[in-house]
Amino acid sequence: MSQPKVVLATASYDHTIRFWEAKSGRCHRTIQYPDSQVNRMEITPDKRYLAVAGNPHIRLFDVNSNSPQPVMSYDSHTNNVMAVGFQCDGNWMYSGSEDGTVKIWDLRAPGCQREYESRAAVNTVVLHPNQTELISGDQNGNIRVWDLTANACSCELVPEVDTAVRSLTVMWDGSLVVAANNHGTCYVWRLLQGTQTMTNFQPLHKLQAHKGYILKCLLSPELCEPHRYLATASSDHTVKIWNVDGFTLEKTLIGHQRWVWDCVFSVDGAYLITASSDTTARLWSMSSGEDIKVYQGHHKATICCALHDGAEPASC
Repeated sequence: MSQPKVVLATASYDHTIRFWEAKSGRCHRTIQYPDSQVNRMEITPDKRYLAVAGNPHIRLFDVNSNSPQPVMSYDSHTNNVMAVGFQCDGNWMYSGSEDGTVKIWDLRAPGCQREYESRAAVNTVVLHPNQTELISGDQNGNIRVWDLTANACSCELVPEVDTAVRSLTVMWDGSLVVAANNHGTCYVWRLLQGTQTMTNFQPLHKLQAHKGYILKCLLSPELCEPHRYLATASSDHTVKIWNVDGFTLEKTLIGHQRWVWDCVFSVDGAYLITASSDTTARLWSMSSGEDIKVYQGHHKATICCALHDGAEPASC
């Protein structure tokens, strides 16, 4: 089968994963996922596999096959896996779980290669663009930087005591990190490279973005330059688009009828895909702020979405 140019997938509490034609809105493949709910999904950099984070497994599905079975299962977490992502060459995968651990998996070898203890349920993990640091956020409000070279925690922050960090995002050039919490607040830091390549956080801004929970925050990709945006998806049914220069509100995306759980930018930052409890996913134009496609087919809340419409990396 030929490689699709755009890979778009959504997962729902109806225990299905759906693959969509982004432009037409047609669902062209459905995978039954009876084992658990799906918390997060990510597509490998080469577009070959979809990683599905459930409870307590991570399963890898072949994007270009119609097989309902996963090609691989990663099984050493003991609770909901809330975060999953890949190193830029796709050689290894990272994950974070409510079991309080952050793990690293070499995709070319069986089992988990490294494990870091966060001592609280991990809600979110992102990989710094330098590919040598993972940043995690947990239910107790801790943000930790895990230095993969030193194999240790190099930095610890608590922006708001006992307020769960729900989502983290790092600017593509490593200059900013944003943490969103259950109080609708985003904390923004400048990231300064120390002499030991250790990342130092310099407080830059505190943004009261929503009255409800923020369920996902996401900074725009490199090809969106010179525009830099922060998207915040909320339980208040909206997604807000903030201009990173001054953190002024650029647009409010209105259309979902329930909580908005997830969002992902297209590779050029011109579009945003969102997933909502109203059972739909939507494609938004960033220039107009309008939804231009609604993906309908799930029967319960749509919790996560994954998109890869960029080129496959030659190497990173």
